[in-house]
Amino acid sequence: MTSAPGNAPLDGRALSADLDLALRLADIADSIALERFRSADLSVTSKPDRTPVTDADLAVETAIRDVLAAERPEDGILGEEFGTGGSTERQWIIDPIDGTANFLRGVPNWATLIALAVDGRPVVGVASAPAFRKRWWASRGFGAWLHDGDVEPRRLRVSGVESLADASLSFQSIQQWDEAGYLDRLVDLTRAVWRDRAYGDAWSYGLLAEGLVDVVAEFDVKEWDIAPFAVIVEEAGGRFTSVDGTDSISARSSVATNGALHADVIAALGR
Repeated sequence: MTSAPGNAPLDGRALSADLDLALRLADIADSIALERFRSADLSVTSKPDRTPVTDADLAVETAIRDVLAAERPEDGILGEEFGTGGSTERQWIIDPIDGTANFLRGVPNWATLIALAVDGRPVVGVASAPAFRKRWWASRGFGAWLHDGDVEPRRLRVSGVESLADASLSFQSIQQWDEAGYLDRLVDLTRAVWRDRAYGDAWSYGLLAEGLVDVVAEFDVKEWDIAPFAVIVEEAGGRFTSVDGTDSISARSSVATNGALHADVIAALGR
């Protein structure tokens, strides 16, 4: 059994089985998405919010849902393309292709995101970026891991950077920050850190868990955009909250750090 402060104990064997399932789901997603990546006949439409969706997004989520219906029929599912249904006590959270705009342009920075949340708290997370040949995963109490190409999986650890002046920041999109009313605070934060880049999407959080980036923050995020990273980052030794410091994946913002910098980043954004 494993547990975290303030949370009921988790069954380690059950958690291991759930992680195994999540990894198998990622294998299925990779095979479908890679076949459609840079395909000349890729079908692209617009959702009501004007964001793009491809036939690959729909096919990946459908395939994942079919497996979950067969193997975890009592669990709920929240997916970007087909919404929510079933139990919220145990809920699988799915983004079939995070970075669809990259995917449809042929940019390799995209990933399938799969998480299992128990009572709203992610306990298993997998982020698979097959065009980069990278996959990050974690489960509560059992560490965060990376499979990078042909290299054997290795355990992840965030950086030991302790000062913002030495930190590397990935801030995602300027437009996100502007629309959220935080652009001035972003500019101030970029002046406080060593360097800033917008690596974007899943890759930013993966770099953080690997210890290569120290701070990641973004706005206008849904649960499926960030759920796996709440586990991966924390199991790598970091912190993952909303911009106001709340431990929530439904606050529509995220701040992920190596832990040592978290209070300083939250304070800087709260000014």
